Amino acid sequence: METEPHLETTATEAPRPVLERILRPPVRQRPFWVIQCAVLLIVGVHFALDVRPSLLHDILPTSIPVAILVLPIGYAALRYGLAGSVATTAWSILLWLPDLMLPHDEGHAGDDLFNFAIIVVVAIVFGRRVEIERLTQARADEINARTLAVQAGYRRLFESSRSPILVLDQEGRIVDANPAATALDAGVVGRPVDTVLGTAGDLDHLSGRVLRTTNGRDYRLDVVPIAPGPTGARRQVTFEDVTEERTEERRARQFAQQIVQVEEDQRRRLARELHDEPLQLFLHLARRLELLSTAAGVPADVAGRLAETRNQALEAATRLRSLARDLRPPALDQLGLVPALSSLVAELEDDEGLNAHLVVQGTPRRPSDATGLGAFRIVQESLRNIRRHAAAREVRVTLAFDDTTLRVSVVDDGVGFDTHRIGRPPGEPPAMGMVGMRERARLLGGALVVRSTPGVGTAIEAELPLEPAPDEPSGPTEAPDAAG
Repeated sequence: METEPHLETTATEAPRPVLERILRPPVRQRPFWVIQCAVLLIVGVHFALDVRPSLLHDILPTSIPVAILVLPIGYAALRYGLAGSVATTAWSILLWLPDLMLPHDEGHAGDDLFNFAIIVVVAIVFGRRVEIERLTQARADEINARTLAVQAGYRRLFESSRSPILVLDQEGRIVDANPAATALDAGVVGRPVDTVLGTAGDLDHLSGRVLRTTNGRDYRLDVVPIAPGPTGARRQVTFEDVTEERTEERRARQFAQQIVQVEEDQRRRLARELHDEPLQLFLHLARRLELLSTAAGVPADVAGRLAETRNQALEAATRLRSLARDLRPPALDQLGLVPALSSLVAELEDDEGLNAHLVVQGTPRRPSDATGLGAFRIVQESLRNIRRHAAAREVRVTLAFDDTTLRVSVVDDGVGFDTHRIGRPPGEPPAMGMVGMRERARLLGGALVVRSTPGVGTAIEAELPLEPAPDEPSGPTEAPDAAG
């Protein structure tokens, strides 16, 4: 079929002005001239009837040919829109002029002009309407073509992606899968997605998390809604393989845990050795000095110096005992977390003169050894920082127990600090500090948050599982926090 370029338009370009379209009829189109020839024939027959009424008077009334002009004008409107209908109407009027100028009203000018007025109105309205419909259809076709192109592009991406992609219906059943989805399982289409994931749950809550699927690999899920299908709403699940990343992360975490364990073992050994040998030696030395100072025949000035030396030996023993307790408090192993922290808080209150108190919420439970030790170290480091830097008057340590979680908070009313500058200044010896507390909480599968405002105080809050998670998770886990 021949094209009609004068009607072609796109959704992105503005339609040409009406007058411009009217003044540019499709003169290069052969069917257009066929229509004009039909008009010429109709006008010629009508003129012949007006000049020689006797020719076909019994067959064709003189008013019929004017009405017949609606046919070619209407066809021109259907084929070429407003430009075709207006041009054909103008051509008809031009050809009709000799008939209107016949003398003695032989051309029936009054009737013909009335009919022409109707034809002109019909030509403009009908042509304009047809043109609007065709332009609308052209835009719809273009939008449909673009949609098909987008769908084709999406399909190419869908098929070529190396990450498994599943498309689910509103019931959670797999309705489509790309070739890479065979890495998850063979023949996944038609099955519920739970059988592939190996766990049941709301997919929207799994989005962004790492999940170990039934094939033994770790994937980070991305769940997004897509265009509805024949059966209703649909969702697309993309699986990003992070097995190697998670394996390296687990190795790094295990290595860090081993370092912490070695450090704690060394602390325990040093605490035991300090208690068993140097501390006992200082106590024996103090006892011998006491015996010497009270022995008969010892001059008074020598006895006084011996007593002073004895007091120094006892002070050294006290410091060694405090150091051994800091390295590994015996109350933590023997009595548990709450008594150990109670002793720690009482020591802070006695030594620093602070208003310090321990609050226990919920039913106290004995956490795992790793969690108990981690909680103790976090509180211990927090109180050590308060001693050194906070200049606080009041300290509140809170332990909150529930079925699975231990929440620890240490709040003071000291000078506070800028949380964006957590860490030790350059040149100072390494210490656990804030970063170490946060890392310790992360190794236990928990999290630590530090909130502080200069001049107001500091709050350190940790949330730890009572039982640490296994090293090899079998269900969904949070993606690691890069900032932690």
